[in-house]
Amino acid sequence: MKELINLKIDYAFKLIFGKEGNEAILIAFLNAALRLPQKSRIEGITIMSPELNKEYRDDKKSILDVRAVTIEGMQINIEIQLSNQYDIEKRSLYYWAEMYSRQMREGMAYKELTKAVTINILDFNYMNQTKNYHSVFHLYEDEERFQLTEALEMHFMELPKLVSKWQRREVSPWENGLVRWLLLLEGSENQEILKTLEEIAMQDPVLHQAIAAWEKSSDDPMVREAYFARRKAVLDEKAAVREAELRLREAIQKGKVEGRTEVAKNLLDLGMEISKIAKATGMTEDEVKVLLKD
Repeated sequence: MKELINLKIDYAFKLIFGKEGNEAILIAFLNAALRLPQKSRIEGITIMSPELNKEYRDDKKSILDVRAVTIEGMQINIEIQLSNQYDIEKRSLYYWAEMYSRQMREGMAYKELTKAVTINILDFNYMNQTKNYHSVFHLYEDEERFQLTEALEMHFMELPKLVSKWQRREVSPWENGLVRWLLLLEGSENQEILKTLEEIAMQDPVLHQAIAAWEKSSDDPMVREAYFARRKAVLDEKAAVREAELRLREAIQKGKVEGRTEVAKNLLDLGMEISKIAKATGMTEDEVKVLLKD
């Protein structure tokens, strides 16, 4: 049995969905995700920053998101996360604002600004208000619910909710394109899902292309070396966040205020960013910075 790289690791995800030459795969995913009517479906797209290895070497801790622009000018950012890094909605809004504002050029009219979309694929449950695995947000008037503008669109896709629905046979990858593409991310860990998708791929040429690209990347020694290095960095950070939560919970239960400092020092030793340590412990960033001097 082939050992496929895990597409939930952002480096691997970008190899398949964000690599130059795989535009058809990204287009198929986006058409399913954005639920566009037939006359408005994406037909062409440009993937931004396709040099995966250079970006990876420059910053092993960065999140390797996928950015693209359609031939109609729609700006799109896709990010995949294994653990809750807190304030996801604010970061997604920041990415949206960056994409939207960077379109502006000298002499350009505001009317020429095009729609910007952020897509967050989460390997954890996040939206407690809904059992749906796919939540979409726009700008609406509070009382009468009419839309102010279509320029802003934010998606949150929660994989555990989807898998639960699939296990209960409430959703079907045969009938729903988005279900199909999101379950692909679970394929390296679930043989039943992988087998089903391979059957569907016999009728879906783009899915077949994606699986073939996935298998080819998984067999490439250089890709595997970079993948496992990235996987270690991502999983180490996920473990550090989890450890911080557990230690902080224990410290609070014992009523030990000094427990926060101990947790923060450990996370600093692990190389976690100061802003994330502050959020995990409830300390201010200045309080965390003081610990660097100790």
